[in-house]
Amino acid sequence: MAPERWLHPVAEPTVVTGTALEVGDDELLLAVARGDQAAFAALYDSVGPLVHGVVRRVVRDPAQSEEVTQEVMVEVWRTAVRFDPDRGSARTWVLTMAHRRAIDRVRSEQSSRNRTQRVADQQHARDFDEVSERVELDFEYEQVRTALSTLTELQRQAVELAYYQGYTYREVAELLGTPLGTIKTRMRDGLIRLRDALGVAG
Repeated sequence: MAPERWLHPVAEPTVVTGTALEVGDDELLLAVARGDQAAFAALYDSVGPLVHGVVRRVVRDPAQSEEVTQEVMVEVWRTAVRFDPDRGSARTWVLTMAHRRAIDRVRSEQSSRNRTQRVADQQHARDFDEVSERVELDFEYEQVRTALSTLTELQRQAVELAYYQGYTYREVAELLGTPLGTIKTRMRDGLIRLRDALGVAG
């Protein structure tokens, strides 16, 4: 479990396994790898401000910079055993870690913004399509309504009964009390007038 020291750094002198704070960062990190909490506190005091500076330059947002800084120091505590002084200094190791985490945070935030923007764009497109479709339907309805008004009363009633209510020609004739032959003729003439009114090619 990570020590509480990184959450509430204090300024009083710290002893590292019996050695004064003049111990270098490399020695401190090696001691952290052995689970030395005092060494971690001293290392935090030494590199914490540098870590925050690196993170702040990349992330820029103050609150997120604080979060990433704390994440880096927790990672230092957890992964200190991976530090190899033969491959570089402790300070370089920690700051490289800080830079990597800062970049990850920026990329994560950008990905989140991109997802939000895609969702917003898709919603806008759907809204636009729905409005366009509604306008088109309203326009078509108005065209049909206007075209129907050009028919005689018998033609209009016959067309509405046959095409909008699903009645057969014989049922339309019975409902309107008109001979079947007359209904067929009126329907034919009415449909021709509708086609011309709507501008449909014959």
